[in-house]
Amino acid sequence: MAELKAEGKIRHIGISNVTEEQLREAQQIVPIVSVQNRYNVTDRRSESMIDLCEQEQLTFLPWAPVQEADKNPAVTQAAQRHGVSTHQVVLAWLLASSPQILPIPGTGSPGHAEENIAAAAVELSPDEVAAISKG
Repeated sequence: MAELKAEGKIRHIGISNVTEEQLREAQQIVPIVSVQNRYNVTDRRSESMIDLCEQEQLTFLPWAPVQEADKNPAVTQAAQRHGVSTHQVVLAWLLASSPQILPIPGTGSPGHAEENIAAAAVELSPDEVAAISKG
């Protein structure tokens, strides 16, 4: 990848499913612009990676961002209060959690894509963000 970047064949390099140590190792070889690790309301093992991405100004792309959204009671309550789906609340929570997070949820239809996009307009209160974060 470093050779392809040096040749101008690729512009940016992101890595996926890595530890902090692996990220640091990759950064010694080539500039890294993003990290894509699993992260959602029930699987937050990459929390420290998000902190590191904030420090390094790297984009963090959570995969499986809306998985098990309805297993968090605070998500369900926020969805009812805002009149939106639990998936939209989880996407709004991710966006509110860190400026480095860029969720890319999957979609199977234009309507679902519109619902995902509309999640950016859902404004969760700091208390809602904290409640969702506590699980």
